[in-house]
Amino acid sequence: MGNMANKAQGFGLAFITKLAGSDLLDQLKLRKFVEKSLYQGSKVSFKTLSTTQKVFKSNAKIGKQRLPNQQKSLFDLSLTEEQQMTTDAMDQFASEVLYPLAHNADHNEKFPVELWQHITDLGLNFYALPEALGGVASEKNILSNILIAERLAKGDFTLTAGLLSTFSVINAITQWGSEHIQSTYLNSFAEDTEIHATFAMQEATPAFNPFKLKTKATLNNGQYLISGEKTLVILGETADLFLINAEFNGSAEVFILKRDPSITVKKSSAMGLKAAETVTLKFENTPAERLGDEDFNYTTFLDLGNLMWCAMAVGTCEAVKEYCIKYANERIAFGEPISHRQSVAFMIADMSIELEAMRMLILNAASLAEAGQPFHREAYLARLLCAEKSMKIGTDGVQLLGGHGFTKEHPVERWYRDLRATAILHSGLHA
Repeated sequence: MGNMANKAQGFGLAFITKLAGSDLLDQLKLRKFVEKSLYQGSKVSFKTLSTTQKVFKSNAKIGKQRLPNQQKSLFDLSLTEEQQMTTDAMDQFASEVLYPLAHNADHNEKFPVELWQHITDLGLNFYALPEALGGVASEKNILSNILIAERLAKGDFTLTAGLLSTFSVINAITQWGSEHIQSTYLNSFAEDTEIHATFAMQEATPAFNPFKLKTKATLNNGQYLISGEKTLVILGETADLFLINAEFNGSAEVFILKRDPSITVKKSSAMGLKAAETVTLKFENTPAERLGDEDFNYTTFLDLGNLMWCAMAVGTCEAVKEYCIKYANERIAFGEPISHRQSVAFMIADMSIELEAMRMLILNAASLAEAGQPFHREAYLARLLCAEKSMKIGTDGVQLLGGHGFTKEHPVERWYRDLRATAILHSGLHA
């Protein structure tokens, strides 16, 4: 016992010496507290170790002790009944319609024509339209829109981007449009389901900054005119309506344009988003209308768009994870499934951890936005995390499949290419 006591004292002194010499105590302003605690604790522990018998005295007066539960409101992440019905519908649509179409759409670099009718049948755009115009939106539904984007993207990232382009333009007009803009365009979307709209936000500049735009807007005899060039415009060749950001009087603003002969279209295929038929658009004094009025907030506009890309990244990363789990359980190497290897299991576990972190940040930002609270910081953090981790998950998905991950026989190489857009594109959608 004496030998054990000496060893314990030696360990204790070594630990105290190491801790006392750490700069961390000074950084956290804990030195006096810790030194006092260690001194008292070491005295008591060393004294106790020298005693072979312990005496426990009973005190019947104390009675049974329990610390009460803290009275806090529950952090509830469950969906409302409406949200659950919506996500169930989107899950089914993603697995039964989007996923089967995705491979050929990517290979042919064409958005499937049949999807337009599916959008109408699904009533997707009516989720964005106000009730007064026959839609289902009675209040801000930012969380619901985020959930829609995530669930659809489990079927395919690129096709979801195409599906949500018109949906997002309606969201933006409903959120920011002036009375004139809303009365003009929302009625048209409600009456004609064949109107297609998209965003023209990205410019072909290194480290593109959406607050420093080369595209310019001028006001001439009461008419706004847009001149400049935009790249990676989703379904830009067939869209009837464009939302475009441009510099006006020294600051960034958003304008709405109808298709016009002054717009030049050039195909600009990218590494990913191939089925979205991305193009470069050149505007030369193209007539436009200003989207919003004095209530318009450009930063919030961008943040809501970035959250949609983040949500889509989460949905596609979920598909990557599920595919890798299935593959790892079925792929036999050296007589056993590769999922039995710790290196494989740890990579998939990391995917799950990163996915949950991404999802939590997005939902936090979206819930604040829906409540009308400031959320720029939260949206910025969500974008940073999703840009980094979605690319990592896409890369790990290819890595886990080995040589198979490099072939088009498996969808992970497509997901890898598409997910890289999360770090590239600013806005281009809207929650």
